[in-house]
Amino acid sequence: MEELYKFIEDKIHSSGYPRPVSGEAVYNDICDQIDGKQNGQYILLSKFDDDVVFEYNITIMDEEFNLGLLTMTTPEGVFKADFDEE
Repeated sequence: MEELYKFIEDKIHSSGYPRPVSGEAVYNDICDQIDGKQNGQYILLSKFDDDVVFEYNITIMDEEFNLGLLTMTTPEGVFKADFDEE
């Protein structure tokens, strides 16, 4: 799981996101939000700090999910991490 958390953090930072971020916290937030949802595509919002909103574009499948795009809106700007891009 540590590799996954690091991958999430690296993707977020490569978007130019200027703040510290925990891959584990992002992963856990996604898991909490998708718990009990049916298969399909969703846009989910999460307020990570008082002034930061994460927007997840997620596809939920039977036993897994795919985070396609994460948009982070901050006072410093808007940052996009494309998890489908290599």
